[in-house]
Amino acid sequence: VQLQASGGGLVQAGDSLRLSCVVSGRPSGGLSVAWFRQAPGKGREFVAAIFRNYGRTYYTDSVKGRFSISRDRAKNTVSLQMNSLKSEDTAVYYCAASTRLILSNIEVPSAYNDWGKGTLVTVSS
Repeated sequence: VQLQASGGGLVQAGDSLRLSCVVSGRPSGGLSVAWFRQAPGKGREFVAAIFRNYGRTYYTDSVKGRFSISRDRAKNTVSLQMNSLKSEDTAVYYCAASTRLILSNIEVPSAYNDWGKGTLVTVSS
């Protein structure tokens, strides 16, 4: 499985961005896919995930109500719509995939088999 993240950029606080993660090598519907982020000098942080099969979604508290993760099976893509961006959302964003993700380890980076290269999101205040 290969993952390609894109869509990052420089925006102002309050703006929106949409990140995309294109999955190749396997239908994305058979994968649970998550977005993580890593700010300068900090560890990798879970942002959101969408489970395979029924597509249940989960978010870290700091993005609930502002971010939305979704899947487009036809395009084999998982997207992260980010609204009302804040300066603290500034980070490199990564998408990751797992074939056997369970809820109890959804926020654990090692639970994901495959990772894409990151895309930088910079939010100016």
